[in-house]
Amino acid sequence: MQINSERAATACGLVAILLWSTAAGLIRSVSELFGPLGGAALIYTLGAVLLVLFLGRPRVRATSWFYLIVGSALFVAYELCLSLALGYASTRNQAIELGVVNYLWPCLTVLLAIVMNGQKARWLILPGTALALFGIVWVVSGEGLALATLVANVSSNPLSYSLALGCAVTFALYCNVTRRYAGGQNLVMLFFTLAAAVLWLKYALSTEVLPAFTLNSSLQLGAAGIAMAGGYALWNLGILRGNLTLLATASYSAPVLSSAFAAVWLGAHLTAQFWQGAVLVTVGSLMCWQATRTRLRDV
Repeated sequence: MQINSERAATACGLVAILLWSTAAGLIRSVSELFGPLGGAALIYTLGAVLLVLFLGRPRVRATSWFYLIVGSALFVAYELCLSLALGYASTRNQAIELGVVNYLWPCLTVLLAIVMNGQKARWLILPGTALALFGIVWVVSGEGLALATLVANVSSNPLSYSLALGCAVTFALYCNVTRRYAGGQNLVMLFFTLAAAVLWLKYALSTEVLPAFTLNSSLQLGAAGIAMAGGYALWNLGILRGNLTLLATASYSAPVLSSAFAAVWLGAHLTAQFWQGAVLVTVGSLMCWQATRTRLRDV
């Protein structure tokens, strides 16, 4: 798929953000239909097939062994944490909360870039990080800002909350490792295949049983696979030839967009405090990005 115009490439990147914003809601609904493991395995299997069709086979031989191993491990860990955190959420509202926790990764990406890649940053990084973290606490607290309520919410499903936090950390690490060691190679097709293989292995060792496919479940599975694969394929085109500044700025709207879509798709009723927290995460992440903006022109 060739895109020669900067405007067209930028449009591809913006569509990728919209597709990714549907992922949390779609993953949750597919997991309800096929089970947390079976649903995730089906999504990544379909996604891997679509990515090969969109982008072709990955050029593994042109990639360093370090990135092949570490990049694969981090990407697969992220995708497993994301799909299982949403799949094992106790309620649909909790799944949407966990999706916001996952979006701590942009802020963590900047912080890790300072440590791992020598990224220079201005003082704005400190209030930006604090604001993003407070936004997460505000979302998870539920009502008000009581420590007891926060602990009770997390304790009600420690596995999912731990997986969601693992999402943020592993994807931030993946972004920095990719930036430093990928050498311009895009191995997302391989990573999707590996994620699918690991999920099928976990499924085989579990007690889950896939239900029969129906028209409704098949359509939802197709939508989830297209959202995941299409998002990665179009984002790749966008960052190669599009307006990176515009795309980077637009990408920070994902927590709010993702929550809005999931609320509509899953029929969840979210509180004003939830929306305030999602906006705080977005604003805090933007501040972290802006802290590096004057010194990193190619973000």
